Amino acid sequence: MPDIQLYDATLRDGMGGGGLTLTAAEKVRVVRALDALGVDMIEAGFPASNPKEAELFELLASERLSVSEIVAFGMTRRRELSADADPGLQVLAELFVPACTLVGKASVLHVEKVVRVSREENLAMIADSVAFLVREGKRVLLDAEHFFDGFSLDPGYSLDCLRAAADAGAERVVLCDTNGGSLPAQIRTALAVVTEALPGVPLGIHTHNDSGCAVANTLTAVEAGATQVQGTINGIGERTGNANLITIIADLQLKMGVELLAPERLARLTETAHFVDELLNRAPNPAQPYVGKHAFAHKAGLHAAGVRADSRTFEHTDPAAVGNRRDVLISELSGKGTISEKAAEAGIKPADGEAAESFSQRVVERVKELEHEGFQFEAADGSFELLMRKEAGSYEPLFRLESWRVLVEKRADGKVATEATIKIWLGGERYVRTAEGNGPVNALDAALRDAIGEIHPHLRDIELVNFKVRILDETKGTGAVTRVLIDASDGQEVWGSIGVSENVIAASWDALVDSLEYGMQPGKVPARSGAGSPVRGAGSVSER
Repeated sequence: MPDIQLYDATLRDGMGGGGLTLTAAEKVRVVRALDALGVDMIEAGFPASNPKEAELFELLASERLSVSEIVAFGMTRRRELSADADPGLQVLAELFVPACTLVGKASVLHVEKVVRVSREENLAMIADSVAFLVREGKRVLLDAEHFFDGFSLDPGYSLDCLRAAADAGAERVVLCDTNGGSLPAQIRTALAVVTEALPGVPLGIHTHNDSGCAVANTLTAVEAGATQVQGTINGIGERTGNANLITIIADLQLKMGVELLAPERLARLTETAHFVDELLNRAPNPAQPYVGKHAFAHKAGLHAAGVRADSRTFEHTDPAAVGNRRDVLISELSGKGTISEKAAEAGIKPADGEAAESFSQRVVERVKELEHEGFQFEAADGSFELLMRKEAGSYEPLFRLESWRVLVEKRADGKVATEATIKIWLGGERYVRTAEGNGPVNALDAALRDAIGEIHPHLRDIELVNFKVRILDETKGTGAVTRVLIDASDGQEVWGSIGVSENVIAASWDALVDSLEYGMQPGKVPARSGAGSPVRGAGSVSER
């Protein structure tokens, strides 16, 4: 297998996805993360398209990258202009970047229906644009847009488009499945023809995922001779997205033996994938191959026992290789071995010399009871650790609740006001706090943090990042039992907590308290100097 070049299009093509946007400064942070990962070429954007893109390239001009090369994106010349008079090409020529990617039509359908020029004029637009930038000292790649659809309509003309770019000095032509409708067999057939018709011309592959085959099509193209793979982090992009570069990297290196990244860089895959999602304010896909939270998660007792005996029984690769980790999910299917493993990870030991097997059995039975009531601990690792601490006798509550109350008022002007009051005991003192919020849970959260934030400053680092409500028995309507799941994060770790009740606010309160209590457990707090200890009893009354 020849050397394969990694080309990231997250910051340009990836931003075509609905609801996705980043500031210029955030895009610089993505560039740094991709450089740390070891991506060869980063398509930073389309500098002639808008002021934000222009600002990005101004910021990148002073960046010093260790591995990656910045690429600017543009289009072939306009049909009525010469290349040296085209404003977009002039912007590319004047940029600091050494390489540019131009998009050119490679389908007769688009030439005639979209660009509305003759076939000959389209070929001239490609050749003139490439030649101009080459004369200006740039290395040029041609993105042959709609190549595979064009190849199915008129393969000779699509090859002429590639040949026009190569003859004008393009260092690489990239075959684009722009509509994402091709299948691996079509990719393989087209690549075989291209490699024979253009011997020695370096090829790239750029696929979209509309048929669900973007990664498979990319790997097929590599097998057929492509030496550059293009994609986006987490597969973001227009419609159903682009080829997922995270998955492609792992597949090429771990499955196909292509040496792309040093082991320490490959181990940054999970971190990089989650970083980009966080910047885009997206919850990471837990089922994403290699880097998802559930990519190496085992729920059934037989599976969990298998990976403990030999990870190869139920894992296709080592999760640590991509910076992920194995997870054993807790549910009514769990066995005692799973509980023992979870307890050991959390540093929990049974009290009073109880045998580990007996402790694990008690926890299993308790989990079965609670899941019968509607709890689901596989998505609430924080609540499960607290449950184990309670069963082991090592649980210390963050505070003791006296009461809480929530008032929701809809006013004549249509506005809805929410106010929460809590009364708690902490460190022998009584705290009463009232706060407003944009809903009951937000108001309770604000009141609780106000009451204990000074004593437990680490709470300021804990943010609620996801809130989900599910009705467990729809037939009971508004009287149904409700399950609330909360995801919280301290900026480094994300954990889940759960509450179940016929009262949605009560379920939310339980999940909220668990999320904060888990974040304050031993080993979770960076520094607790000056912080008070969790309450053990009421003590004397001193209301604040």
